Amino acid sequence: MTKAKTAAAASVPDPDLRKRVHRLGLWGLLANWEKLAGEPWVLELVEHEEEERGRRSLERRLKNAKIGRFKPMADFDWDWPEEIDRELIEELLNIDFATEAANVILVGSNGLGKTMIAKNLVHRAILSGRTARFLTASELLNELAAQESSGALLRRLRRYSHPEILAIDEVGYLATSSEHTDLLFEVISRRYQEKSIILTTNKPFAEWNDVFPNATCVVTLIDRLIHKAEIVTIKGESYRLKESRERTKEREQRRSRRSRRKKK
Repeated sequence: MTKAKTAAAASVPDPDLRKRVHRLGLWGLLANWEKLAGEPWVLELVEHEEEERGRRSLERRLKNAKIGRFKPMADFDWDWPEEIDRELIEELLNIDFATEAANVILVGSNGLGKTMIAKNLVHRAILSGRTARFLTASELLNELAAQESSGALLRRLRRYSHPEILAIDEVGYLATSSEHTDLLFEVISRRYQEKSIILTTNKPFAEWNDVFPNATCVVTLIDRLIHKAEIVTIKGESYRLKESRERTKEREQRRSRRSRRKKK
């Protein structure tokens, strides 16, 4: 291709470029589009603006997610649990479940990595361009119960209806009042078949009547939660207990070595 043809090709604007400019809201550029569209700096400007807005969007979504510090899945000890579906968890980390507004439920006793997996799911969702929020069940329900008017409660409920993915950690760790159960039911109902929930619990569903005593909506709550849900059951001994034992063993070994050195 000759230099003249190359220059001519470069002067022809990308047919999708105007759409990109419109998405960015660069109205001054759009108003003078016929005059400026062929300028070589327009594409560079659009690319810089998209990159900067993407960076800011990621920072904002990470901040709003409130996932805090967490270990990446690369640090997860897959050999420790007695039972865990690694293939399913790695599939879920692609976040395809959110496209179908499906839920993810992680069931297992304490210290088996449910929270770590949930936080990694939220983080992956944000990196894929989605909005997400992480909080414990007690934080969610106490905040909703503290609202002093129906209007304030509705605003809070809308806040938790908005993210594409809402992660609720530690459901079942504390017995819940009927008021709190009704609030959890309201959150789940508002998101039902519309947006995904990631939920961790140390109680199998058969024991949820003990967690939510005197609540009439437990059966319906569970039904809506598990409809279109991926349920991951993790069994085994607490990894935190394993780490505690290892630290105790290491401390005893250090003391033993110091004692032998003193005797010498």
